[in-house]
Amino acid sequence: MTDRNRQSIIDNRQSASPVPPTDLLAAMAKLRSPIVIAHVVPDADALGSMLAMALALSDEQRSPRVSLPKASLSQRLSFLVDWAKPNVAAIEDFAAADGFIVLDTAKKDRCNVGPDLRERDWSGGRPIINIDHHATNTRFGTVNWIVDDAGSSCELVYYVLRDGGRKITPLLASLLYAGIQTDTLGFSLPTTRSSALRAAADLVDLGANVGELGERLGRSQRKSEFDLLRVIYDNTRVIGDGRIAYSSASLEEIAGAGCTAADIDDQISVPRSLDGVQLAMLFTEGRKGKTRINFRSSGNVTVVELAGQFNGGGHPQAAGAILDMPLEQAMAKVLPIAAEHMRRFP
Repeated sequence: MTDRNRQSIIDNRQSASPVPPTDLLAAMAKLRSPIVIAHVVPDADALGSMLAMALALSDEQRSPRVSLPKASLSQRLSFLVDWAKPNVAAIEDFAAADGFIVLDTAKKDRCNVGPDLRERDWSGGRPIINIDHHATNTRFGTVNWIVDDAGSSCELVYYVLRDGGRKITPLLASLLYAGIQTDTLGFSLPTTRSSALRAAADLVDLGANVGELGERLGRSQRKSEFDLLRVIYDNTRVIGDGRIAYSSASLEEIAGAGCTAADIDDQISVPRSLDGVQLAMLFTEGRKGKTRINFRSSGNVTVVELAGQFNGGGHPQAAGAILDMPLEQAMAKVLPIAAEHMRRFP
């Protein structure tokens, strides 16, 4: 099939898909030296959307860079950066940028700009284009496009690039497919919409390397990642009436496995996988005295309200929070509140 035939199939397909606002496309067109940013500890959706956006905007008139501070990249997802080979922003590039494109990030203070900039006003009144699918997004951008029932930010970026007339190469298609596939858990979540499936199909037509992505994302683990999973399995506990499960990993356990905080991502799938569990939690100590909590739920149980009690947020059935306290103290605080939360869902 020729590239023209592939594009014809995509152009002629009628679907109820997200439509990027015209003011967003216009704001993007004005940027010449933007920095593209995602959230701290970026997952495949954050990385894929950020890398694809930066590469798609690169041309003779534009020189975008990505914000990717050291130690913020997991071992498992480093191959996406190796594929993309992006121009990474230094601190001085933030001062020279004419705007920012923030992806998959619900709050400005969650932007992955590094510790040197996080406490400063790094945007300095310049435009921020905010594209996200988190229900708790605070609309901190100059232009905001928040589609909270979209399965991923990569899906939204695909429609932005398509409607903005940007060329989507096989590399870009692979980056975007990675985010859609992982954020929908392989198109298995109840929130998976037909538009996500259509976007994924389009990206396959455009050359996404589905086979290698499946191998890298789902069937390849370094020994350090495998050893971290051992810790999560060993620490998994079921409480209450069997509908709540949780696990944990201390800073010493994470380091002992040869991992860092950046490697904490989908290990929540371990307690979540137990039969009958409707609320799963993962407590991890990436830095001493700071505990990150991942919340996941199924059925009619929602967790975004639970995360909100700890100044966190996310999606109805996938959320997170960070507590400024040691691991054991955080678990002692959160577990009783989680048990009380479950009383809302008989």
